Amino acid sequence: MASFAQAAIAFFAAVQPPPRLPKGIKALYPHKDPAVQQVIREFFNKYYSDKGRRYMLIGINPGRFGAGITGINFTAPRQLREECGIEHSFGNSSELSAEFIYTMVNEYGGPEKFFRHFYIGSVSPIGFLKEGKNLNYYDDPKLAEMIRPFATRCLQQQLDFGIYRKVAICIGGDKNYRYLKSLNDEFGFFKELLSVPHPRFIMQYRRSSVARYYQEYLAALSHCLEK
Repeated sequence: MASFAQAAIAFFAAVQPPPRLPKGIKALYPHKDPAVQQVIREFFNKYYSDKGRRYMLIGINPGRFGAGITGINFTAPRQLREECGIEHSFGNSSELSAEFIYTMVNEYGGPEKFFRHFYIGSVSPIGFLKEGKNLNYYDDPKLAEMIRPFATRCLQQQLDFGIYRKVAICIGGDKNYRYLKSLNDEFGFFKELLSVPHPRFIMQYRRSSVARYYQEYLAALSHCLEK
C-alpha cells in the first residue's frame, strides 16, 4: 500500500485539465511546471509520508495567487516558505485565504499537527481564468456542468490517498456546498458533509468577526475527530 504522500504526489503529477472548457475560459494549470512538482513532492513528503488516514476539507478551485502558483491548496508563496518551511522560487506574495487558513492551522496546533489529521483538497484541482481573472467553477453554469465528470473522477482519486469517508468539510457555505452535495448525493463519497464559510468571504466582508470564524473552523475539525 502506497503512503498518503506517494498517492498524492502521483495524482498531482498526472492531473490534466478537463478536455473541454467553455469558450473564453482557460485552465489555471501550474502542475506542469517542474518547480511546482518539486514543491508538491517536498510538501507531501514532509507532512504525509505515512499510511495514516486524514479527514478532507474541500475548497473550490485554485486561484492565481495561491495554489495557482504553488500547487498546494490555500498555500501562497509566503505561507509555503514561512509556515511550511519549504524554499522555492515563487517570490513572497500572499493572499487572504491563505492567511486565514494558516492562522487557523496555527490555532489548531501548527502545520505538523494539522496535516497529520487533515488534507485540504478542492472540487477541481485545476483552476480557471476568464479575461485573465480568477473564475470559480460555479460562476459559469456551463463550466460547472462540463467539469462534473472531471470533478467526480478527481474526488474519487483523492479518496484513495487515505481519506476518512464518515465526514468531510466543504469550504464555502453556499454554491460550493450545493454543488459538492449534489455530487455526494449521487456518488456517496461521504456519510456526512459539513460546511464552513469561505476564507475570502470572511477576510473581505467579516474581518471584524474573524476570531469567531476561526472557532467555527476549529469546531468543525473537532467534529471530524470525534467521528
